[in-house]
Amino acid sequence: MEFTVESLEQPALTKAQLADMLFDNIGLNKREAKDMVDAFFDLISESLIKGEDVKLSSFGNFQVRMKKARPGRNPRTGEEVPIEARRVVTFHASGKLKDSVQAPADMA
Repeated sequence: MEFTVESLEQPALTKAQLADMLFDNIGLNKREAKDMVDAFFDLISESLIKGEDVKLSSFGNFQVRMKKARPGRNPRTGEEVPIEARRVVTFHASGKLKDSVQAPADMA
């Protein structure tokens, strides 16, 4: 089963569009499709909030890491402002995804 996003009017793929694709291609009703997409993203979010890594085969890895406190600068005034330590989510694409993105559009 292949999903295409070429017909999208927006440059971004939304959760609603993902639910519509599940409805069109798998046959779930609209409510089930929306619930499935929401549950998928809720599981990913909950895992990241707990500090767990999320690995999606052939897609990539989401990781939570700590950034140290550091000095920053207000670009408008030039004033130095301290940036507090914080947790951030990083994403590293898999080799397969990177190769797919680099392939010419007509070959992908």
